[in-house]
Amino acid sequence: MRVLASVLRRAFTRGELTIFDSAGDRHIFGSGEGGPRVAIRFKDAKVARDILLNPELGAAEAYMDGRLALEQDSTIHDLLRLHSVNRLSFDSSLPMRIVNGFSWFTRKIAQANSVKRASRNAREHYDHPPEFYAMWLDREMNYSCAYFPKKDISLEDAQIAKMRHIAAKLNIEPGMTVLEIGSGWGGLAVYLAEATGAEVTGISPVPHQIERARQRAVEHGVADRVKFVQTDYREIEGKFDRVVSIGMMEHVGVPYFREYFRVIGERLKPDGYALVHAIGQSGPPEASSAFMAKYIFPGGYIPSMTEVFEATEKEHLWVADCEMLRLHYGWTVKHWRKRFEARRDEVVDMMGERFARMWEVYLNGVEQTFYTGGHMVFQMLISKSIDAVALTRDFITQRERSLRAGNH
Repeated sequence: MRVLASVLRRAFTRGELTIFDSAGDRHIFGSGEGGPRVAIRFKDAKVARDILLNPELGAAEAYMDGRLALEQDSTIHDLLRLHSVNRLSFDSSLPMRIVNGFSWFTRKIAQANSVKRASRNAREHYDHPPEFYAMWLDREMNYSCAYFPKKDISLEDAQIAKMRHIAAKLNIEPGMTVLEIGSGWGGLAVYLAEATGAEVTGISPVPHQIERARQRAVEHGVADRVKFVQTDYREIEGKFDRVVSIGMMEHVGVPYFREYFRVIGERLKPDGYALVHAIGQSGPPEASSAFMAKYIFPGGYIPSMTEVFEATEKEHLWVADCEMLRLHYGWTVKHWRKRFEARRDEVVDMMGERFARMWEVYLNGVEQTFYTGGHMVFQMLISKSIDAVALTRDFITQRERSLRAGNH
């Protein structure tokens, strides 16, 4: 505990962290100002060692296993908010520099997402029962950043606003063909068919998602214009007027960025264009979180914008528009977290206590990252020709108004 204490003393400068170690001794870190006050207890001596060797992963696993307990009415939300406000000093500590350095050195191996491995990684996260996700997502089960024209609107309204915003940017005319790469549970594909009259093909490697998406298309009466195919993005064929990919690039992996954009370009008709919506880093490239890579999104990676633009440049694609959504994902995940907390007992009955704790770390950690970290969401329009996208952004506002007037 002595070595860990010396690290934490320098890492926690805001707020206050009180640790009761396995011997019953109390250790206090932080000034008490500028952040929450949190108390935790280590139930065995191994917790301190695990955190020292891999701070984020060691603490997360100890909490998941019940070996790190929250004390004095502290919550996991408080603990991760305390970590978040001390992020810069925490990440500069020697243990985190070593962990991040190793992660950076091995990232191409960890993200070697061949077709077979990519499918396995996707199922690791998404192939849980759809009923689990339905507990805390919106009605259409959109599992990506919502769009908040006003901060205080409901999650349902914000997700509809997101789909409307995307549909407006795609500027789809009735009868156009649309490919959705990473179609999830079908919410956007069904919306596009209903709102624009498009013929949509959605793809996902996850059986549960395909099954639920097909059911959704039937329920909405658009099964004749929407189809869902269980496949990898590199295996789909055909040409489309539009391609849309929401929350997919984060699963591609660094070695495959160029191939991802190459496939998008190959699937487009000469006068078509694509919309890519993904989480990005506002700063230079960074190593993936050890906890996220092991438990939540194996093979995943959040790209920096330099990496995104490097890939589009090398594939000779035009970036016709790029919008940065700041804070929107933090507000989205806050809604998810609160809904998850309200139904936690049901989650435990369905998935188990350890899984529920893992998901608490995930949701709380992601929310804080979008408040105090360098993450945001970008939406870019890309094309093969210089004039495939309208030359001013006026069309987006006009189409949004038209879709809203049509109750879409």
